[in-house]
Amino acid sequence: MMMKMTMMRTVSFGVGARRTFLALVLAVLCALRSARSAHHHHHCNGPLLSLLPPTSFHSSSVSSESHAGYYAKLNNRDGGGGWRPDHTDRLRWLQVDLRERMEIIAVATQGASGSSDWVTRYTLLYSDTGRDWKQYRHEDYAGVFPGNTDADGVVHHKLPHAIRTRYLLFLPQDWSAEGWIGLRVEAYGCSYKSDLADFDGRSALLYRFNQKSMSTVKDVISLQFKSVRSDGVLVHGEGQRGDYITLELQRGRLALHINLDDAKAHPSSAHVSISLGSLLDDQRWHSVLIERFNKQINFTVDRMTRHLRSGGIGDSLEVDYELSIGGVPLPGKPGTFLRKNFHGCMENLYYNGVNIIDLAKRKKPQIYSVGNVTFSCSEPPAVSATFLSSSSSFLQAPADLSAMTETDSGETSGWSAGFQFRTWNRDAMLMWIGLQGVEKLVLLLSDAQLRLTHHRSALQSSEITVGRSLSDGLWHSVSLTLKENQASVSVDNDSPSSMMLGRHARPGNTVLIGGCPASATNQGCRNPTLAYQGCMRSIVLNNRPLDLYRVQQGLLGNYSGLQIDICGIQDRCLLNYCEHGGECSQSWSSFSCDCSGTGYTGATCHNSIFEMSCEAHRLAGSSSGFFSIDPDGSGPLTHTVVYCNMSEEKVWMVIGHNNSKPVSVQGSSFQKPHVMKLNYSASLQQLTTLLHRAQHCQQEVVYRCRKSRLFNTWDGTPLSWWKDRAGEKRTYWAGLLPGVQQCSCSLAENCIDMNHFCNCDADRSSWENDTGLLSYKEHLPVTEMVVGDTNRSGSEAVYRVGSLQCHGDRFLWNAVSFYQESSSLHYATLHAELSVDISFYFKTTAPSGVFLENLGVRDFIRLELSAPSTVAFSFDVGSGPLVLTVKSHVPLNDKQWHHVRAERNVKEASLQVDQLPLRFLEAPHDGHARLQLNGQLFIGGTASRQKGFLGCIRALTINGMSLDLEERAKMTPGVSAGCPGHCSSQNRLCHNRGRCIERNSGYVCDCTHSAYGGPRCQTEVSVSFESGTSVTYTFQEPFSVTRNTSVQSSAIYAQSSRSRENIAFRFLTTKSPAMLMTVTTYQQQYMAIILARNGSLQIWYKLKREMEPDVFTATEYNLANGQLHRVQLHREGGDMWIRMRVRSTASPQTKS
Repeated sequence: MMMKMTMMRTVSFGVGARRTFLALVLAVLCALRSARSAHHHHHCNGPLLSLLPPTSFHSSSVSSESHAGYYAKLNNRDGGGGWRPDHTDRLRWLQVDLRERMEIIAVATQGASGSSDWVTRYTLLYSDTGRDWKQYRHEDYAGVFPGNTDADGVVHHKLPHAIRTRYLLFLPQDWSAEGWIGLRVEAYGCSYKSDLADFDGRSALLYRFNQKSMSTVKDVISLQFKSVRSDGVLVHGEGQRGDYITLELQRGRLALHINLDDAKAHPSSAHVSISLGSLLDDQRWHSVLIERFNKQINFTVDRMTRHLRSGGIGDSLEVDYELSIGGVPLPGKPGTFLRKNFHGCMENLYYNGVNIIDLAKRKKPQIYSVGNVTFSCSEPPAVSATFLSSSSSFLQAPADLSAMTETDSGETSGWSAGFQFRTWNRDAMLMWIGLQGVEKLVLLLSDAQLRLTHHRSALQSSEITVGRSLSDGLWHSVSLTLKENQASVSVDNDSPSSMMLGRHARPGNTVLIGGCPASATNQGCRNPTLAYQGCMRSIVLNNRPLDLYRVQQGLLGNYSGLQIDICGIQDRCLLNYCEHGGECSQSWSSFSCDCSGTGYTGATCHNSIFEMSCEAHRLAGSSSGFFSIDPDGSGPLTHTVVYCNMSEEKVWMVIGHNNSKPVSVQGSSFQKPHVMKLNYSASLQQLTTLLHRAQHCQQEVVYRCRKSRLFNTWDGTPLSWWKDRAGEKRTYWAGLLPGVQQCSCSLAENCIDMNHFCNCDADRSSWENDTGLLSYKEHLPVTEMVVGDTNRSGSEAVYRVGSLQCHGDRFLWNAVSFYQESSSLHYATLHAELSVDISFYFKTTAPSGVFLENLGVRDFIRLELSAPSTVAFSFDVGSGPLVLTVKSHVPLNDKQWHHVRAERNVKEASLQVDQLPLRFLEAPHDGHARLQLNGQLFIGGTASRQKGFLGCIRALTINGMSLDLEERAKMTPGVSAGCPGHCSSQNRLCHNRGRCIERNSGYVCDCTHSAYGGPRCQTEVSVSFESGTSVTYTFQEPFSVTRNTSVQSSAIYAQSSRSRENIAFRFLTTKSPAMLMTVTTYQQQYMAIILARNGSLQIWYKLKREMEPDVFTATEYNLANGQLHRVQLHREGGDMWIRMRVRSTASPQTKS
């Protein structure tokens, strides 16, 4: 009753409180569900294999009878003390039949007792039927389990998510270097009971309500399903007012549609649609949970949850008569359905606590069955095979399957082939058919289309193309027919396309599927691009199905690089590791991120292409102008445009707002004040970050008044005020600190009336002034002005709020000195699960030392100076330690500043030191993605207090967040704030990218990487060109190319998103046309900056050999006017930014 009373009282809540309450209710429901789950797993951890009979264990082979599969129980010492396969066995598997479906929460392994045989790495597969296996994968898609390091030690693995299955299959991947494979296993869990219903694609269950209509404010629907098809309705209910709920598969994803409003009165206002999951037609069990309380909805598919809120005004879901399961029957027409039906199996389907399948099994009157619904799951319809390698996978069909059939008249009746496939790859070999002589038919996947090519000779061929978007990961069916002198091909039961072959086609003795083996080269079979990577099933040759089990046993045909009875496809974009709005695309074995237009770059769009402050732009040699600033680098905030004023010694960042003109106020009062809101070009979060980074910020408030007071002269009540960035009311004015209700004249002791602290409070009829600067950073900028005392005769106020101005970067020279090897700075655990970037400067005279370290239970990350000339970046993500090093040609312990930037993400790791080539290390295939850390982050040392760093570190930034090293050093022994030396301050000793180098008696500026010369790199270096002259500079090849010299790797580099240019120069000329600059690569790419005949500036880019160059006209002005012009160009992948300072009578312009 208490719960009911509380729910009734919610009608009086405000909107915010009500939303909070609803969210709390759903959170409580989730917590209760989690508690029940935890309680269940506490009692679901018993050993399952120890009591199984010997007949439950099967294996691919045994080395002897004493090493049979039934000796593979954990801690068993009988027989040979474990399972050992034969040394000639290339399959190597151990299968366990649990006798019924069980819930498995953990597994454990041992080697063979008292031997040198054990398994170091293995994969785990599971199945309900002993066929059609699925590989167990962790949350990050890693599918390999670490095994044993000796024979008798037990290695346990708790499964992150439990599996429900009858059969387990252990596949050793690596084993003892001292011996052979030896394995003893155990699985932990409990029995699993369920209610099953099988739908054949033409059937449904109808759950009919006791009353005409069911109206609910709370719904909970849960079920598990496995599907044969990628489309079909699982659950549907609707009402006459327009309410409905539909759960259906759409192209392998699960979509939930809900509408709570009267569709006629409020069309589409409350409709909500959301999709989750991928590849859900894989005939594997998937769990679904829908929780709704009023408008709050939780939708969960396989542990992935989305929270959403429906629109409209209705809170209840009204469903009339019945809820349909598996399809939507058309009323009055038995066997006819409105939408595509579900084809597959469901279990444990609950609707608001009602077990619908149990009611159907017991033939309760609430359930009406349409078509053939059975209560056990049918066998999978076909055996799948996974082609694993893009270079060596193939399946060779024997001659008897490809033989021509004879009619009674002795004439050939034709030949046919068919199969189904699913893949992410856009290009691949699918089938090769040898014909008479040198003729052959080749069926390819080409740019996600199906292409059939008839090769008459090396120079003569014809082809047809059918289908599109066939690399979408869904199943597609292919049919190929040869009849007389004609070949026909069709996809997904579309109308076939045909071509003439010139004569009767007779296939030879071989049909190759998926690729060409090396032995078939003399037959003219070569993979035109890549061998096939993906799944195939239902392979039929000349109306005879190909028995893949016989192929696997070596009784039929031949194969390589195949897994039979498993489809190993996975959606690598489902979790979408692309950051900052990058678009994910994938092939069979990897994914890539398109960062175009995001303002970020890198393998996962992690790194901002913009500087973090105006100070950084000055150090890069830029002059005053508008710049894009990313205040938190690789963090979640996007970039914003600010003006950088570099005309003074201090660099000022200027951020404007929407009302910079003077505002005159009359007629306002304390009760009805004038209010002006200010909106800035940067968001509140961006402003906060920029202010936090700056050394000093200020904002001018010009305030003029006559007979308009700022404070009530009797009791000091504020009559006018402003609001800070948090929206808080502030009553102090320019030049004062918070809490002091005064103006700047009181600080200067020059107020016109010494009885008041503000000039305006003198309340004179003459114009007075309380103008000044607000400079308390924590309150800036001004977001609202409120003026209240202008309603008396002659009263008026005029104010103007200036731009926010900041200078300095307090983290760029935030430095500490480590002078004890055992000392280090401690911070909270590094948040680096999926990606982390680390950037800092160091200088030292020590030969080695650890810059940074963070440990986990097994994982770790470390950056160190491992030798005087070498920086090492090492980490372990659960797949074993990896080390990436950069070796300099000069010592790095030379007491000079050196810059280090390291990054690790799910695709790769990178490390760069100073201007040395960037080094990359690809992430292990099928390895773990998440870096699990739980200890403290150590800066300048390690957890063991050994190998500490001696020297200076500054400007340490991790994932876009700069650490205040100096503040932490104040409370840490062995570490001091700041760093001694001329080059350790933020005073600009060397300009325009010049490098400051310490000397015993001072410093010098190295201007090697600057376009300027002189003692402080401030003198322009220029050159005068006569007609026909030029300067050529040859760059060192980037490491990403020199480490791979193959044509293929060069092509990969040519298309790499890492390619970028930063170009800046000034020029003057009176001649056009003219070539100002050209850059070429050995892949026949080029970039050129030219003056056209009319003097306009053009940029030509050719990044792909087969395409015409892109031409951009940066400005239409005639720049061949004898004036000095500046050009800045930045390109990142497909995006280009151009900035120009044009000296002309017209105003300058910027194009991008």
